[in-house]
Amino acid sequence: MAMTIHVDIVSAEAAIYSGVATMVFAPAAGGGLGILPRHTPLISKLVPGEVRVRTPEGEEEYFYVSGGVVEVQPHVVTVLADTALRAKDIDEAKAIEARERAMQLLKDRKENVDYARVHAELLEAVAQLRTLQNVREKLKGRV
Repeated sequence: MAMTIHVDIVSAEAAIYSGVATMVFAPAAGGGLGILPRHTPLISKLVPGEVRVRTPEGEEEYFYVSGGVVEVQPHVVTVLADTALRAKDIDEAKAIEARERAMQLLKDRKENVDYARVHAELLEAVAQLRTLQNVREKLKGRV
């Protein structure tokens, strides 16, 4: 039996996932993290992106996080996200609309726009769409 690590993914609104994994992938600010059981303890800031949880059965669960913090202990990974969604719960139309709106605001260059906020919204929309694309590619490979 493969060694496992317990994973909790929590957003400000709710607990999204709690279970065991053989590996966890997270979008850390310094680059992607691959976390195995008995990983060295660490805390890292998360950027908008995809969290993948590989289960002992070899399946992968996909989640989108808008940012937050990941805490790694040798037998526990805790993702504390500002916003977290299961990939299947991402509203693709809403993400496309948010991406297009942000791109238009950045293109127009009006004086009364908070460009840092618009840029953050663009990054979140792109990360949601990339998460959906990765899930679709993974599912396509199974067929």
